[in-house]
Amino acid sequence: MEVAEEVEVCCGCSRKFCEEVALSTKVISLVETPSLVDVAEMAELAEEMDQKIGDMVDKEGKYLTFSMANEEYGIGILKIKEIIGMMPITLVPQTPEHVKGVINLRGKVIPVIDLRLKFGMESIEHDERTCIIVVEISGRAGTVQIGIVVDSVSEVLNIKGEEIEETPTFGTKLNTEYILGMAKVEGGVKILLDIDRVLNAEEIAALEKAA
Repeated sequence: MEVAEEVEVCCGCSRKFCEEVALSTKVISLVETPSLVDVAEMAELAEEMDQKIGDMVDKEGKYLTFSMANEEYGIGILKIKEIIGMMPITLVPQTPEHVKGVINLRGKVIPVIDLRLKFGMESIEHDERTCIIVVEISGRAGTVQIGIVVDSVSEVLNIKGEEIEETPTFGTKLNTEYILGMAKVEGGVKILLDIDRVLNAEEIAALEKAA
């Protein structure tokens, strides 16, 4: 006759069962589980990554690239109205140095700024490659067309989202709000501009009056 295994009773159940539960609890405790804070941080990080991916997708598209001081820049093609050669510019008194004046483009008065001077670069003599890019920016009274003088126009590039990186931090004193990002294409870097932010509200208002 088989002798039944003696089982002690603990808290109304067998001690063997309690020991198995305790062992399972110990094993679970050895596995590192994320805290509520960790989970929140992970969720926040995932949200930031999704936002960055969304921003890159929003920024991808076709850009007109141009050069100034041996650097390459780009403006979204949808902001470009036309590209013209240099033409006589009528000076407007009491305007900032980078505001060159206005031009008469087929009966329409267009304010013109020198992007070199706006960015604090040295002024140079205009040559046969110097041109004016007519862009459309957002103003208080709607959209306004302005001309920007650049050294030369390069080409139109189709830039993908994964080729665009965020603007590096250069310090608090340097304003980079007008830079959409840095595009890594053709073995170099193109600085993508948010042309709506290159000029501040007061400058745009002044150009609207000039136009």
